Order: sequence, then C-alpha cells, then structure tokens
Amino acid sequence: MSSVLSVNVGSPSPRSAKPTPTGIIKVPVPQIEVADPGPKRRAADGSGVSGVAGDFIGSGRHHGGADQAVYAVAREELDHWGRELDRDLPDGMFGENITTTGLDVDASTYGDVWTVGSAVLRVSAPRVPCANFAARMGERGWVRRFAARGRAGTYLAVVEPGVIRPGDAIAVARSGSGLLVPSLLAAWMGDLDEMRSALTHDDLDDESRGHFMRALARRG
Repeated sequence: MSSVLSVNVGSPSPRSAKPTPTGIIKVPVPQIEVADPGPKRRAADGSGVSGVAGDFIGSGRHHGGADQAVYAVAREELDHWGRELDRDLPDGMFGENITTTGLDVDASTYGDVWTVGSAVLRVSAPRVPCANFAARMGERGWVRRFAARGRAGTYLAVVEPGVIRPGDAIAVARSGSGLLVPSLLAAWMGDLDEMRSALTHDDLDDESRGHFMRALARRG
C-alpha cells in the first residue's frame, strides 16, 4: 500500500560562502500541517514561503509558493542512491517534506491528485536540482548526475489544507494529462523537444510556460 513513511521540516542552516541560510536540511517530525502558501515571493531577507507550517525556504526566488508548496520523494529512490553512493541517506536527505513508500512518485503525471491524511494535494512541478542540493550531498557532479536519472520526486500544490502523519495512506487519482513529471524535469534541464511537448498542455503552470517560451525564443 502507498503510504507516508516520514514527514520532514527544515530550519534555517548556514551555507558556506553565502550570508543567507538554507532550509534544505530537513528532519523528521511527528506531523506536518499543509496549506496553500499563495504565490512565490521573497521576504526582505530573501526567504520564501512553504506550504508546510514551520518549514524554512531559504530562497524565495527559486523555491516555495503555491506550485512548490510540498515536496515528495520515494524512499525507494533514496535507497537507490544510497546503493549508488555507498552511504546511508536518511528520510529528508533530498530536502523532501514527504518521504513515501510503496508509491512510484516518479510515474506521476502533471495534475494527479493525492489524498493523504486530511489533505488533498496536486502534482504541480518537477524538482529541479540546484547548487544548495549539490552542497548538501557533497558529491562531485551531483546536479548533472541526479538530473540525468530523471527521478527527482515531485512538488505538490495544496488543494485542501490538512495534517499529514507517518503511516497515512496515499490515494492517487490520475489526471490523464499524459505529462510525466520526469518529462517536465527534462524540459527544465534544457531539452527543447520536451519544452515544446509541455507547451501543448493548456493547464501548464505559468512559471513553466514562461520559462520554456523564453528558452525556445533564445534558441530561435
């Protein structure tokens, strides 16, 4: 059965060579409360807004907001990388708020709806690996290597607020959009064909649509 293995929240942590903290270091907690945080935005200190109460978002420019409210990763994927890297990767290591088990998160399609705990979530965006993630992992060439596998988990928007705990079942209603989250990740990583394909979906989020259109225009 697909279920929640762990729920994880991050506090401000220092970054080497940068004055602003990061929230990528997430640790398990007994439960999380999720709600729609509204549009992506930056506070005066540059931090952003999470859909998880008490979760710190270090960069409001790149992370947080309604379409990146909650981040989910499959425990099976953490186990894969644990074997590849020959190291233990605890729940929350990838900066995820929800660590799942028994669910192929990376088979998600854009718009799928998850009912989990008392919350309803919607698959809304891929996780694009960044420098903070690379620093967290401490592995050479991590961003390229992680993106090449194409199984980065997914961001979720909050449709209905609620509480999520370890052990909660996850029920998935497929959207039928046909737009796989790994395909969106490939588009964000520069695949022009995947950008063009994503743009054929009328319900594609505004941030992705704008990014892909600008990228395609630059390439002629």
